[in-house]
Amino acid sequence: MKKADIEEFYRRFQEQMPEPKGELHYVNPYTLLVAVVLSAQATDVGVNKATRPLFEVADTPEKMLAIGEKKVRNYIKTIGLFNAKAKNVIALSKLLVEKHGSAVPRDRDALEDLPGVGRKTASVVLNIAFGEPTIAVDTHIFRIGNRTGLAPGKTPLAVEKKLEEKTPEHYKLHAHHWLILHGRYVCKARNPICPACAVEEFCRFKGKTL
Repeated sequence: MKKADIEEFYRRFQEQMPEPKGELHYVNPYTLLVAVVLSAQATDVGVNKATRPLFEVADTPEKMLAIGEKKVRNYIKTIGLFNAKAKNVIALSKLLVEKHGSAVPRDRDALEDLPGVGRKTASVVLNIAFGEPTIAVDTHIFRIGNRTGLAPGKTPLAVEKKLEEKTPEHYKLHAHHWLILHGRYVCKARNPICPACAVEEFCRFKGKTL
């Protein structure tokens, strides 16, 4: 995609959604971290249903440790991989208390050292909690990067690097949300709604729906 087209691509998203927001429910950086960890291989809607009552009783690492793994497991049992995720939530909470004064670190390496936290989760937390211009590549962004020609790549990391290189600096803060929301509601995996797409003219996808 040409540089001028990329500029217009993002400008249209900004026009549609000046202040895009993620769809996970959270009340502070800690609950955001927990929600993102729980969202792996799960929908935001499903995670939100489980975390609303959980966060009412445990919105800090200390409170989460106090209720314990068994109760955490009961709160999140409707989410896929809930056993492993409950263990990770307790383990990361323990490390936050022991190593970071109960605060979520504003550092990628420190975040990725936490149980259940990978590069994508760290990028989401850095972007939403701390306003860092990171682009976390999930299945939606990976698809859009390749389908549109904006940032083709064979791996999520390759797409991330391309997006970091090609996305203008003044759009990087919100690029993550624009692309995810576009992939979730317009540029869907099986039935993309091309007639409703604001950036259709820049897209190289040949199987467009009419």
